[in-house]
Amino acid sequence: MDADELLVLVAGGDQKAFEDLYGLVSGPVYGLVRRVVRDPAQSEEVAQEVLLELWRSAARFDPRRGSALSWVLTLAHRRAVDRVRSARAAGEREQREALRSGQPAFDHVAEEVEAGLEREWVRRCLERLTALQRQSVTLAYYDGYTYREVAERLSLPLGTVKTRMRDGLTQLRKCLGGVA
Repeated sequence: MDADELLVLVAGGDQKAFEDLYGLVSGPVYGLVRRVVRDPAQSEEVAQEVLLELWRSAARFDPRRGSALSWVLTLAHRRAVDRVRSARAAGEREQREALRSGQPAFDHVAEEVEAGLEREWVRRCLERLTALQRQSVTLAYYDGYTYREVAERLSLPLGTVKTRMRDGLTQLRKCLGGVA
């Protein structure tokens, strides 16, 4: 079943259809949100908000106006942009308050160093995966492909890709222990 058909079933309250739809769209949603928001933790949070909104508002989907995936990604983009704007506004409020009080709002250098260390940690953990696991995880979570699209790109059965993803994510979770 494709995303359009699944979304129509989700609008009727079909939980199994939502599970299937979740499997199809969660990768692209996270990939899009990650590109807009940049912060991995906030990206995960926004992606979950989008998927919850998808469950709640599936009845608003109109297949005559476009594909289900386009509709879902539009929801994701709007939510991600809202998060960025909200964070920017909060940062500006903190800076104005800091200027009034005479203290810096936060240490830019410390923030940049911490972000660099986290990127390096993730890179090292990705290197510990097998080449096949790393390729699958990268395509799904950094490039935004669905598991089905990863399977097509790698010319592999969907089940094989799902197994690689599960094993790779388990390894990453263990490696990142203190971060994730």
